[in-house]
Amino acid sequence: MQINKLDNVDINLSDGHKYALYDIKCGENIIKYGNPIGHAICDIKKGEHVHTHNTKTNLSGNLEYSYSPTFYDIPSEMTDRTFMGYVRENGDVGIRNEIWIVNTVGCVNKVSEKLADLTGARYFPHPFGCSQLGDDQDITQKVLRGMVNHPNAAGVLVLGLGCENNNIEVFKKVLGEYNPDRVKFLNTQDADDDIAEGVRLIEELKEYASKFERTPVPVSKLRLGLKCGGSDGYSGITANPLVGRLSDKLIAMGGSCVLTEVPEMFGAEHLLMQRCESREVFDKTVSLINDFKDYYTRHNQVIYENPSPGNKKGGITTLEEKSLGCVQKGGLSKVVDVLDYGDVLSKNGLSLLNGPGNDIVAITNLMAAGVHIILFTTGRGTPVGAPVPTVKIATNHSLAERKKSWIDFDASPTLEGKPLTDELFEFVIEVAEGRETRNEENDYREISIFKDGVTL
Repeated sequence: MQINKLDNVDINLSDGHKYALYDIKCGENIIKYGNPIGHAICDIKKGEHVHTHNTKTNLSGNLEYSYSPTFYDIPSEMTDRTFMGYVRENGDVGIRNEIWIVNTVGCVNKVSEKLADLTGARYFPHPFGCSQLGDDQDITQKVLRGMVNHPNAAGVLVLGLGCENNNIEVFKKVLGEYNPDRVKFLNTQDADDDIAEGVRLIEELKEYASKFERTPVPVSKLRLGLKCGGSDGYSGITANPLVGRLSDKLIAMGGSCVLTEVPEMFGAEHLLMQRCESREVFDKTVSLINDFKDYYTRHNQVIYENPSPGNKKGGITTLEEKSLGCVQKGGLSKVVDVLDYGDVLSKNGLSLLNGPGNDIVAITNLMAAGVHIILFTTGRGTPVGAPVPTVKIATNHSLAERKKSWIDFDASPTLEGKPLTDELFEFVIEVAEGRETRNEENDYREISIFKDGVTL
């Protein structure tokens, strides 16, 4: 399969690997998706396997970019389509009506686990909230603030220890205004019986949550996070383009999508930059890319230390190839905003979100940005799930059949010309209205907070 008429490789659909369409000279670029994914480090004969043994990345350090906007004609879809969601008192919309326990510090992880076992509330252990300095503590606080404010949580118990850097009184300053009926606080050092007090507070939150019922909500209120992990040679052919088409469809209806994994934009960033709706958004995107490259070089790491061993086994050779497949999840819509760690989605359309490609950190960042659902494409398979419903979309049929306990949707029929966009859209609506994803059925819900500094 030749993906783009400019390509000098085609894809063997039996394994997802690349083969030369004609003789490629040493030093010549390898072209896939119509763009360079690296260069040949030796002469490659027609029909030969093109992979890590004969191809090397073109990536280097920071680049200079020029703003040359190119927009695609994606007409708005005037629709009265709704889904059944929970409208909160502040006007936010949730798709779940859960009680969450949010820990200010890792020291109370086991307390929150015990409270969850006793009450049915959701808990999310993490090791942070103390012994952190500067940006690390700020990011921890902002991510936890995003959790507390997330509309999928009808009620939240903020659980602290009492002596941590991020103690409840300090965290309240970051949190800002809150509804005391919806958000309760407990310092475990202050309670003679912290378990009994925690159960009492959660029962109050359950009573508050019981007041909410599903009502019709415009589909324009829906917010989706876009993520890939365990990618393979099919990712950029089946699942990622499918998610891109769905993203464009939802945005055309007035909805919002968020694309993250900044290192997996390297080599494909120009495709996003040319779709930035303004010079301001373009400048923020340039900073997003170059600042993340600076993060690598500060730690004396090369920027192209990616793909992973699993990616390579699945047919992905260079970071450019991975990135060109990855950014397809963002479709062709305009880029309207760039978000930093802990920023909450505020504009309808496609936004870019700062953060690494690491699966658990990325889904945590997306959740903290306020997305209702994460669409997570995978070719190798992974059980990981976020606090919000995480739809696993298989790039190939074999994975969908083998790992039915992980996979929600099979994108492989797109190889046969089936677009599946409407089918995936309807599936997403079902999830928004209460259908459980595999990660919810398995209770696989995790968080991991980005850090880049000193731990005391």
